[in-house]
Amino acid sequence: MNPPVKTAIITGAGTGIGKAVALALLKEGYRVALAGRRREPLEHVIASAGVAADRTAAVPTDVSDPDSVRALFALTKERFGRLDVLFNNAGVGAPPINLEELTFAQWKNVVDINLTGAFLCTQEAFRLMKNQDPRGGRIINNGSISAHAPRPNSVPYTSTKHAITGLTKCASLDGRKYDIACGQIDIGNAATDMAARMAGGVPQANGSVAIEPLMDVAHVASAVVYMASLPLDANVQFMTVMATKMPFVGRG
Repeated sequence: MNPPVKTAIITGAGTGIGKAVALALLKEGYRVALAGRRREPLEHVIASAGVAADRTAAVPTDVSDPDSVRALFALTKERFGRLDVLFNNAGVGAPPINLEELTFAQWKNVVDINLTGAFLCTQEAFRLMKNQDPRGGRIINNGSISAHAPRPNSVPYTSTKHAITGLTKCASLDGRKYDIACGQIDIGNAATDMAARMAGGVPQANGSVAIEPLMDVAHVASAVVYMASLPLDANVQFMTVMATKMPFVGRG
């Protein structure tokens, strides 16, 4: 008897880490609802996966909007019947300018997408997972190395990623009674469009500018697939996947 097909929602699925994880989960046989701001990149990911149409859904979503998030989860339930994995991956940064020069709008945009968006998706996942049969599921949050240490001029992004750790811990605790597991993957210098600037040199804490090594984003995807593959009585609470020689461990 074949095991039941699992269903995942991935936010920020049109590019970068979200795209890589979506393709990896589809390769593993998952049904995947791909959420992102624009439909076209989501449909390109689905086309490149080359899987049956009934295993995917492209869902344009603004994760900072409660109504949009509710619609994403309602469509997933209607289309696939249940939800086994949520990967909270959608995220943005602000311009790398001095803290005192940031506008309120720049701060709020990052908080609304990175933190409020992850909360809204987690809340809807709880509502769906606790009432389905079999009950439960898994939530994986993209925390980033910035959940541990900041880069210069990164206060909105770093603040939200530190907050994601708190959200992960709270969801892990509050999800126990519903058989919902929650963990966090902290990623450092995966080779995506967002991280491409590392190869050209980025500011360091000592004021210098240095080229930083990158790693293949496929390593992140395989790590998320592993986290998702565990039975619900086991959980990767925190995992760090990073380019080995990036300046993080130690004093730079």
